[in-house]
Amino acid sequence: MLKNRLKLMRVKNGDLTQQELADRVACSRQTIHSIETGKFVPSVELALKIAKNLNAQLDEIFYLEGE
Repeated sequence: MLKNRLKLMRVKNGDLTQQELADRVACSRQTIHSIETGKFVPSVELALKIAKNLNAQLDEIFYLEGE
């Protein structure tokens, strides 16, 4: 199962709100919330946009459970 550290990375990267990140990656705040709570797995494109906007490597944010 895919897990994430998205909320931690948002806070670490200038204390961005869900809405601010959503605006930067062209999705809704609800999508960011759903990703953070594990209810939605982002597309590869969206995951890459999120990582780029948070100045992070993809695997710093998203990882497989148990790794």
